[in-house]
Amino acid sequence: MGYSPERKAAVLKRMLPPNNVPVRQLSQEEGISEATLHKWRTAARGKGQLLPDAETGPEGWSSRDKFAAVLETAALNEADLAEYCRKRGLYPAQITAWRSACEQANDWDRTSTARLGLATKEEKKRIKELERDLARKDRALAETAALLVLRKKAAAIWGGDEDA
Repeated sequence: MGYSPERKAAVLKRMLPPNNVPVRQLSQEEGISEATLHKWRTAARGKGQLLPDAETGPEGWSSRDKFAAVLETAALNEADLAEYCRKRGLYPAQITAWRSACEQANDWDRTSTARLGLATKEEKKRIKELERDLARKDRALAETAALLVLRKKAAAIWGGDEDA
């Protein structure tokens, strides 16, 4: 059974903040299967519409929904932002925090490269220390082996006790 675009829009509007009607409840009230409602929400999200899950508060929104909210509010002044937030059950501070997170997300590559470089530098230093320690132990072992060989040769020449 096909649904009219008007009915779809009305049902999707009920999923929007501040209503935030859960899909299960909406399914029971409207007589539309949950799968269909999820499909409609996914399609609307694909078109860039902000449709967060009703079961979660704003902090439980997906990154995609938070990013959509940041984009929608990017050009708003303080009064318009406050009105936008009231309609969707948000606080301006949440939008500000999400905007900051979005800005830092694009900086991740540079900071992770810097952290990786620092870790690589520390690993190289550790490897150098371990190699120096290994070389010292190799020299000590070679010296001990040489002393044992000399001791055996001395014992063979002078007839001394080899086990001493």
